Amino acid sequence: MHITDVFATPASEQTLQRVVESLKERNIDSVIVDTGDDARRLVLEKLPRGAEVHSGKSKTLQDAGIMDLISDTTVYDALRPRYMKMDRATQMREIRKLIAGPDYMLGSVSAVTEDGILVAASATASQLGPYAYTAGKVILVVGSQKIVPDLETALRRIREYGLAWEDQQVRALVPTGSLVGKILIVEREWVSGRIEVIIARKPIGI
Repeated sequence: MHITDVFATPASEQTLQRVVESLKERNIDSVIVDTGDDARRLVLEKLPRGAEVHSGKSKTLQDAGIMDLISDTTVYDALRPRYMKMDRATQMREIRKLIAGPDYMLGSVSAVTEDGILVAASATASQLGPYAYTAGKVILVVGSQKIVPDLETALRRIREYGLAWEDQQVRALVPTGSLVGKILIVEREWVSGRIEVIIARKPIGI
């Protein structure tokens, strides 16, 4: 079977229900929706007007139309548009502090195992700290094609599938390409209600 078929195929309904139960056992809230559009509507219901919100760069959020909405500074206290205007050569300390602990952190993950483990990979890891602890509330939007049988397969999905796509995107901008810098594995959440995973039946993102 081609690697695209392995890692881009939507999960069955039986698998989705099993993942939801597994996440619940790990103190992670989750809900299943049909499409990225449904995920976007649900995110907007959960974000209070004026909320401080940040997000990592995410094709899933882009495909769902969420990135543009949460970057609207007339509706939210959006950190991404603010820090993108700052000078990384002279204001890196301020940037780090600004985005380290948002009230709401949105994003996605690279894979979700059938027994409810979340796995996120990043070159810079700027979003991983908020995911792990420092954000007040984390909302993750995940296409069902990211569900994999186990942790070993999750790591394969990162290196054999996700990285290839990301590297191609980055090389169009800079010759160095991308890399897997750090990987976050979330086995359980300590604070009830802090992390919520919105799973779209229809594949979305990479």
